[in-house]
Amino acid sequence: MPVFSCSVRFPIRRLRPALLALCLATGAVLPACAAAPVPHKAHAGALLPPAVEAALNRAQVPREALSAVVMEVDGRAAPRLALQPDAPLNPASVMKLVTTYAALDMLGPSFTWQTPVYLDAQPQGGTLRGNVYVQGQGDPQLVVERLWLLLRRLRAQGVSVILGDIVLDRSAFDSAPHDAAQFDGEPWRPYNAAPDALLVNYKTLTLTFLPDATAGVARISHEPPLAHVELPASVPLAPAGSACGDWRAGLRAQLQDAARITLQGSYPAACGERQWPIAPADPPGFAARAIEGMWRELGGSLTGRVRDGQVPAGLVPAFSVASPPLAEVVRDINKYSNNVMTQQLFLTLALQRQGRGSFDAARALLTRWWDERVKAGGPLMMDNGAGLSRDARLSAGGLARMLQHAWASPVMPELMSSLPITGVDGTLRRRPGQASGSAHLKTGTLRDVTALAGYVLGASGRRWVVVAIVNHPQAPAARPALDALVDWVQDDRRASVPRE
Repeated sequence: MPVFSCSVRFPIRRLRPALLALCLATGAVLPACAAAPVPHKAHAGALLPPAVEAALNRAQVPREALSAVVMEVDGRAAPRLALQPDAPLNPASVMKLVTTYAALDMLGPSFTWQTPVYLDAQPQGGTLRGNVYVQGQGDPQLVVERLWLLLRRLRAQGVSVILGDIVLDRSAFDSAPHDAAQFDGEPWRPYNAAPDALLVNYKTLTLTFLPDATAGVARISHEPPLAHVELPASVPLAPAGSACGDWRAGLRAQLQDAARITLQGSYPAACGERQWPIAPADPPGFAARAIEGMWRELGGSLTGRVRDGQVPAGLVPAFSVASPPLAEVVRDINKYSNNVMTQQLFLTLALQRQGRGSFDAARALLTRWWDERVKAGGPLMMDNGAGLSRDARLSAGGLARMLQHAWASPVMPELMSSLPITGVDGTLRRRPGQASGSAHLKTGTLRDVTALAGYVLGASGRRWVVVAIVNHPQAPAARPALDALVDWVQDDRRASVPRE
C-alpha cells in the first residue's frame, strides 16, 4: 500500500503589484498529498549527466526515483536523454501544462469569460424596484478591480437604490460540499479555496499592515470591503527592537468566526508595510459579503440582501463584463502556479465543450483530448487539473510528446510565453543558473514530488523539450539535480543526437 504525505504551493493572487511581490517573496511549500513512487526499470542506455547523478546522491535520492526526457522540439532526432520515460508518476503542478495547453487548443487564446448582470425591472429616478442578478460563468479573475468596475457599470444603468435583492447565480458549475479544513486543517489558507462559478477575488481578503511609530500601532486596511464582518483597524506594535521574523504568527489571529476577525498579538515595526492574504471563514458566503461591501462603498443602497439563486427564464442581460483573454489568464496560471484559477479553467473546458461544469466531465474531456493529441503518450490521470492530488499521474515521455505537439501548434507562442523564465520572472525569478534567461519551465513541488517541464534554448541554438519528475520522500532535496539537468541541456554545443 502506498504511503502518502502532503504539500502544496501557495497560490499567487493577481490583485495588486505589492501583493504579487509579497506572494512571490514568500512562495513557501506547504503540506499536501503525493503518493510514494513505485520503482520502474530504467530506460535502456539512459545515462545521467555526472552533475545530475552527483546531486541525486547528495540528496539521497536514487536514480530510480527520477523520470527524465530531453528531446529536440521538432522530434526529428532520438531523445538526448530518456530515463524511465513511460513510468506513470505524480507531476504536481506541472500538470497545469496539460490543462492550459488543452484550453488554448480547444478554446483559443482570445476566449473570454462573460459575467452577465440582469435587472428584473426598469430603474426609475435611481431606484430599482426589483432584483439584480449576477450570473457567474467561471471567470477566474473577477478580482477587486474588476468587481468595482462591474458595480460601477450597474450604477451607470441608473441604479443607486435596490429595493430588492442582489441574487448570485452560481449554477454554471456543479457545486459539491467543500471542507476548506479537510486538506490540512488550515482553512484560512487561500490555496484551500474551492472553485466557484462566481469566484470573487479568489475568496481571499488581503490585510495590509502599515506601522505608525508615533501612535504605537500598525494601521490595517482591508481589501475587498466585506459587509457584515467586523475587521480590526489597527494592531499594537511589538516592543522596540523586535525582529520581523514570523510576523504572521505574532499577530495571533482568530479567524474562526465568519462575522469577526481579531488580532490578539502585535506587529513588528521592522517589517515595514506588509500584506497578508487570508481566506475568511465561510468561503461560500464570501462573494455575497464582498459584493454587498463593495456596493455600499460605492454609495449604493440595498434594502434586501445578497443571496444565491438563478436568473429567471427570459431575462435579457442589462450588460456583461468580460474577463481578460485566455492567453493572459494562462500566463498568470503558469507564471505563478495559481491553483484555483487552474481549477476554474478545468471546469470551464467542460462547461464550454459539454455544457456541464463538473470535475467528472472535465476529466473525461481532457482524457479524450490527450489521447487524440498526444497519441501513445501513456495514461493520463487527472484530478482537479491543477496537480494538487495524490492520484494525478502522467509519464515524462507523454508530457514531452505533448510539448512537442504544442511547439508545432498555432498556440505555441501563448503557451511558451506563459512559462516562468529561469532567473527572470514568475516562480523561477530567484533561481538563476547557467540557463538563466534561456529556459521556459513550469515547476511543481509536493512533499514527495519535485518536477519541471518546458523548453530550453541550448547554446548551440537548438531548442529542447525537457521533462523531469522525481517521486520520492526526499524529492524536494533533489531540486538541485533538476537544475543541473537544465544547465546540462543548455550547454549543448558538444551534444551529439543521432537523426532517426
